Amino acid sequence: MEKIGFIGMGNMAKALASGFIKSGKMKGENVFAYAPHQDKLKENAKNIGFTPCASLQDLVSAVDTVIMACKPQQVESVLQGLVNAYDRTGDPAEVTPDTPSMLDGKTLISIALGWDFAAFEKKLGPKVRVQFIMPNTPAMVGSGVMLFEEKNSLRAEERNEIKALFMALGMVAEMPSNLMGIGGAITGCGPAFIDMMIEAYADAAVKYGIPRALAYPLVSQTVMGTAKLQLITGLHPGVLKDQVTSPAGSTIRGVTQLEKSGLRDACISSIDAIMEWKKG
Repeated sequence: MEKIGFIGMGNMAKALASGFIKSGKMKGENVFAYAPHQDKLKENAKNIGFTPCASLQDLVSAVDTVIMACKPQQVESVLQGLVNAYDRTGDPAEVTPDTPSMLDGKTLISIALGWDFAAFEKKLGPKVRVQFIMPNTPAMVGSGVMLFEEKNSLRAEERNEIKALFMALGMVAEMPSNLMGIGGAITGCGPAFIDMMIEAYADAAVKYGIPRALAYPLVSQTVMGTAKLQLITGLHPGVLKDQVTSPAGSTIRGVTQLEKSGLRDACISSIDAIMEWKKG
């Protein structure tokens, strides 16, 4: 993997491109991107350090590894734009495993929701090597979670190389295809839920006199430190909670109120809502 290219440059793609370059795993001149809004693309390129491309075709021609980072509903049109065959009317041929494409022989990493290994295999067949990955936005600061679908068609050495690249941005976990949905609900949607909790506890701090400029870092550092403590020690969260909860103390009063307010049920129900929506 010498050159990597992003199709689409939304928030997640910016997080990944920035992380790859800042970590030193990829040089800016070897990271390319294409997006239809060229002015915005060039501005992001200047800020992050990647090379902007004027067209989809220019991008794919320049790289050996493509990251499909556009919106899921745009993937079909992207694949159509890379077809190298035409029907009798002169229009691009339908995308099938037998249709020549500019992606043929390249490595394709998909971070587009729903476009997993099976979806691309159905469209492109074995001529494109595919890996589906679900990252999350904390990758921008090197603390992300990257879920790698176990089913893939990458060569062993290039998969190890890609895993090493993503490990520079945080934790890499492999999951079977049937668990990618729930895994993505936890790690992909979870940051928004944690942000809501940070905001709420910061509001409580402000309510009792702490300036807002100080409230956010106090709460965020508490969240980060608590999570790091659990990761490093491997202790059950309940054990760590008990270590802070003294008999007849302040913490147990807060814990009791959270239980009365249904915190656990609210957390689980938020994931239930996502999984029910995915079924529909």
